[in-house]
Amino acid sequence: MFFFMSRSLLTNETSELDLLDQRPFEQTDFDILKSYEAVVDGLAMLIGSHCEIVLHSLQDLKCSAIRIANGEHTGRKIGSPITDLALRMLHDMTGADSSVSKCYFTRAKSGVLMKSLTIAIRNREQRVIGLLCINMNLDVPFSQIMNTFIPPETPEVGSAVNFASSVEDLVTQTLEFTIEEVNADRNVSNNAKNRQIVLNLYEKGIFDIKDAINQVADRLNISKHTVYLYIRQFKSGDFQGQDK
Repeated sequence: MFFFMSRSLLTNETSELDLLDQRPFEQTDFDILKSYEAVVDGLAMLIGSHCEIVLHSLQDLKCSAIRIANGEHTGRKIGSPITDLALRMLHDMTGADSSVSKCYFTRAKSGVLMKSLTIAIRNREQRVIGLLCINMNLDVPFSQIMNTFIPPETPEVGSAVNFASSVEDLVTQTLEFTIEEVNADRNVSNNAKNRQIVLNLYEKGIFDIKDAINQVADRLNISKHTVYLYIRQFKSGDFQGQDK
C-alpha cells in the first residue's frame, strides 16, 4: 500500500465525518488520551529521531494533533489537523476487533518516504476516540538509524534484568542474585549478610510482590518477623539489629 500524506481534512469532506461518533467527549475520554502522551514520548525515545509519533484526538479534526514527537519530518505540530489518510486508516478499523492498521508507505509534503502504522485508541465503550500514528522516515541514512540502537562508548551502568516466567520465579531469581551479590561483598560481615540481603531486596522493590517475604524468610532461614523487623528498621533509618 502506498499513499501520499499531504492532504488535511477539509470542511466540505462530510463523507469522512460520517465515520465518526459525533457525541461530545466525556472526561474519561480525555483521561485516556492524556495517558497516551507518555507513550508518544517513550516510543520516540526508544525508536529514535528518525520516527515521527503523532497522537490525534478525534474530538476536533481541525486541530486533532494533541501530542507529537519529531514532527519535523512532516512539518506538523500540536494543533495540526488530521489528514485524509489517517481517516482512511480509521475507516479500515471500524470493527471493534480491529485496532491496528496494516503497515503502509507514504510520502510527506517534502517528498520523504515513510513507513507508517496507525493504531486506534478506544474508550471503554469501544468507541474510537483517538489515533496513534507512527511514521518512520526511510530517507534517513541507515547509519543514522543504526546509531540509535548502538550503546554509547561510555554507557551508563545498568542493572541486570530478570525476564522471569512468573512472579515466583522473579522473586527466586532476584533473591539468588542478591545473595551472591552480598556474599561477594567483603565489606559485609557474616552476621550482617541477611540484613544486607533484605535491604538490597527492599531497594529493588521485591517486597511489593505478594508472599515475597515468606520466600525470602524461608531461603535465608530466618523468621518472616525478622524480615519485617529489618524493613521497619530500613524505613526508620535504624540499621541496628541482629539476625533471628
